[in-house]
Amino acid sequence: MMNKRIGFVDDHLDNFHANIFLKIVREDLVERGFTIAGCLAIKARQGRAWAGKNGVPYFSDLDEMNAAVDAYMILAPSNPEVHLELCERVLPYGKPTYIDKTFAPDLKTARRIFALADRYKTPVQTTSALRYTDVQKYVGEVGRAAVQHMIAWGGGRSFGEYAIHPVELVVSCMGPKAQRLMRCGSGRQSQLLLDLSGGRTAVINVYTQSDTPFAAAVTTQAGTRYIPVDHARLFVDAMAAILDFFEAGHPTIDRAETLAIRRILDVATSPRALKRFVSL
Repeated sequence: MMNKRIGFVDDHLDNFHANIFLKIVREDLVERGFTIAGCLAIKARQGRAWAGKNGVPYFSDLDEMNAAVDAYMILAPSNPEVHLELCERVLPYGKPTYIDKTFAPDLKTARRIFALADRYKTPVQTTSALRYTDVQKYVGEVGRAAVQHMIAWGGGRSFGEYAIHPVELVVSCMGPKAQRLMRCGSGRQSQLLLDLSGGRTAVINVYTQSDTPFAAAVTTQAGTRYIPVDHARLFVDAMAAILDFFEAGHPTIDRAETLAIRRILDVATSPRALKRFVSL
């Protein structure tokens, strides 16, 4: 069994994900035996302040921090543009590394991160918290192959930061074989129309700056079931899955799904997707 010391690496650490994951490890999942044993931030002043406030050892040197941790969580959930830089510093240590959403700012960078992980034989996993909900539990019961159509809803501050959540809902339930996409609407209300292999389809609604709870409707030959997401369990279940990954020592998510999600987001933000279906 691995030792259970996690290191946080972030842009500045003073963010919701650092706070909620720390709380869950210390409280909700305390019986799992993990600790946040160190942290480091690009913006060191803010990072030190967060560490002092939360009683987490702060390291200014990553080599020193590496001696104190067994696995890494690269956070910076609002700053995916720094993920490659942080991965270049962390992945050479070869320890299981979780990379927060959104994995990378574009598909090219996502491929570079995976190539870096392969170079150093470092187990890497990434996901939105929306992978671990009652929607996936239902699909697990009926089987992915039974799902013919999905509708997903999600909100958030901006499309760029939050569209990944309903996209993750769909891809985690229907798989990575998306074939083409069209986007309707470029303002606060957007719909992504998605064709997948085998004649399957999905509609992904992204309604920013509005009170839009995450939810999905899953259609099989037997009918359609609407499933709201239990927001109270969202991050607890996500963190539990991260700990499962650390204990397993190998990814539990197919990277093809991660790359498909990034490709969908790339195409969804291209002007041509507003005019016609674009191949993925």
